[in-house]
Amino acid sequence: MAGKRRQFGRVRKLPSGRYQARYVGPDGQLRPAPETFRTKRDADAWLADKQTERRRGDWHDPDAGRVPFESYADAWIKEREVTTRTRQLYASLLRHHLAPTFGPVNVADISPPLVRRWRADKLAAGTGPTTVAKAYALLRAILGTAVADQMIRRNPCTIKGASVVHTPERPTATVQEVYDLADAIQPRYRALVLMAGFLGLRWGELIGLHRRDVDLDHAAVRVRRAVAELNNGQREIKAPKSAAGKRTVSIPAAILPEIREHLNNYAEPGADGRVFVGGKGATPRRNHFNRLWRKACADVGVKALALP
Repeated sequence: MAGKRRQFGRVRKLPSGRYQARYVGPDGQLRPAPETFRTKRDADAWLADKQTERRRGDWHDPDAGRVPFESYADAWIKEREVTTRTRQLYASLLRHHLAPTFGPVNVADISPPLVRRWRADKLAAGTGPTTVAKAYALLRAILGTAVADQMIRRNPCTIKGASVVHTPERPTATVQEVYDLADAIQPRYRALVLMAGFLGLRWGELIGLHRRDVDLDHAAVRVRRAVAELNNGQREIKAPKSAAGKRTVSIPAAILPEIREHLNNYAEPGADGRVFVGGKGATPRRNHFNRLWRKACADVGVKALALP
């Protein structure tokens, strides 16, 4: 009695004694197994798995992931709808931390052990944990898109908690220290220090304020934009990252006269006038203010305070 003819794929014995398995994919292309098998049973089992994948609609083109990671990541970054500053951060993380290891590796060949080894090596080499966490998060996001693109079946970034950035709690100034720092800083930045200390506004939000955003009659400041400084020195005006970031903040009555005086003496005129400008009429840069801030902190004996 003749043996039953195989309905899916073919297995053949090679001169080496090992077995090769092949099948025709949904795309009509002949798809050999990526490796040969010691026994015919192993080859049959591999074909059975591929047949099951096709029946479930879970088949992936094994060649789809044969794309160098760096070229795929470059395209991924260009396609994201993010701010210029975020795009620059992604490009820097890719160039300095991901490409040296994963750049020439095909997306399909990036495995969990390779990712674990990369992370361990980065930490052992002294790369900051925050930087490693951000680079890992970017790698996981890129490979997550590769899964959605059906280039790979699973995301190899499986390290629990590896993308969590642990930021130590920043020391905060006391009320007296805020006033001492405001006294020590240049007069045109006194109101900036007070608003940072008592309103909790960030540097980019403070620099992004216009006169129309400051309502002295109702003792409130509307935060509607922020100024981001890019790596190339250019600035970018952007909206807050979330709905919660676009907010109205109350001004304590104690500093209302200080803000009124600042608007009268230092802010640009008109509703669209900038609230904070430098001595020559330019929007202040953080690196310049950083020097003034460090000097003020030293003058009043305050240490380890971050910039507002």
